[in-house]
Amino acid sequence: MKVAAGGRWYAVQTHANQEDKAAFNLRRQGFEVFLPKFSRVRRHARKVERVQRPLFSGYLFVAIDMARQRWRAIHSTFGVVRLVACGDRPIPVPSPVINELLDRQGADGCIPLDPCNSWKAGDTVRVVYGAFADRLGLFEGVTDSQRALILLDLLGGKVRAVVDVDVIAAA
Repeated sequence: MKVAAGGRWYAVQTHANQEDKAAFNLRRQGFEVFLPKFSRVRRHARKVERVQRPLFSGYLFVAIDMARQRWRAIHSTFGVVRLVACGDRPIPVPSPVINELLDRQGADGCIPLDPCNSWKAGDTVRVVYGAFADRLGLFEGVTDSQRALILLDLLGGKVRAVVDVDVIAAA
């Protein structure tokens, strides 16, 4: 996703939970839109599913060539609150920021988050969902398939368990 010559990326503030609606309407107007997302597990009514959520809640990026495009139309787009600006001039987002996000984007279009970076071996964690809910354990590391290895106190001893990183939290 490269910006045409003369174009730069700008941040657009959207209405709450309307990032996709704003992106759709901006694309219909001919703007190039970048809405970075991450994937997470959602649990509701005994159903577990993986959903994509915006990385920056309430914001997306749009490529604009200020000399050629009618950028003021962005302000009246459904789902958009405003173009982030100083006074009446939009503020460009530094290119390295956008390039870094684009480089980190996976094949599924999501930017992987590494929740295990906050834990190191030996940290106490709590299982928040599933068969071991509310149990404390010691964080050991992460498997190749990005699942957490933890030691649980069960049946009078330590038992190694492999769980999704989404089901553990700091104790």
